Amino acid sequence: MTQKVETRVATKDVNPEWDEDLTILNPNESHPVSLIVYDDNKLSDEKMGEAEFDIGPLVQAAKINPNGLPNDTIVTRILPSSSNCLAKESSIFWEDGVVKQDMRLRLKNVECGEIEIQIRWIF
Repeated sequence: MTQKVETRVATKDVNPEWDEDLTILNPNESHPVSLIVYDDNKLSDEKMGEAEFDIGPLVQAAKINPNGLPNDTIVTRILPSSSNCLAKESSIFWEDGVVKQDMRLRLKNVECGEIEIQIRWIF
């Protein structure tokens, strides 16, 4: 099952910040999550770049029982490689009983560009 979610359009901003929550239900951990960034123009939406990330490590970390772990306990780290879009090391950590992952993703098929996201596994 493919699921598509969209953020609001950030107008007249070369460095937009969305600060939005988007929910994906029952992600299949064997399929990567894909992001596509567009420039919203009056005539057409121009594709600015794309990135994808593996949700498997977050799902696996969510299976660990967090009871007794202090906030900000790092469960695992993922290094940038040619097989992922990470621009820098990404940590999966526990915070207030929720497993989270902060990522800076390098956009593909574009001269340059990065996007920062945080994903959370909600029980």
